[in-house]
Amino acid sequence: MLALLSFAMLIVSLDQYIVVALPDIARDLGYSAQTLQCVISAYAVASAGFLLFGGRAADLIGRRRVLATGLVLFAGAALAGGLVTGPGVLLAARAFQGLGGALVFPTTLALIN
Repeated sequence: MLALLSFAMLIVSLDQYIVVALPDIARDLGYSAQTLQCVISAYAVASAGFLLFGGRAADLIGRRRVLATGLVLFAGAALAGGLVTGPGVLLAARAFQGLGGALVFPTTLALIN
């Protein structure tokens, strides 16, 4: 259980800053160098904005249920982000991925504790 929670925390933490496909995204979707920051910011803003919500939801609904919901949302948004064909859909997928991360992050810490 500790290994699963640690891996979930690692993935959520790394996904905020490590976007290795930025040059490919810029080329395929027509993003300029200035608008590539939006790909990273969409995740960061959603994740930070819903972080307190994730912790409170874990307290009210249950930690394991919120963790499972967050992981499904995170994985689904990551899959959607990998299959996008337009820049707007990519930003929405990254925002939903941030929401999933905001559910996973505090719940993981609470379960480890």
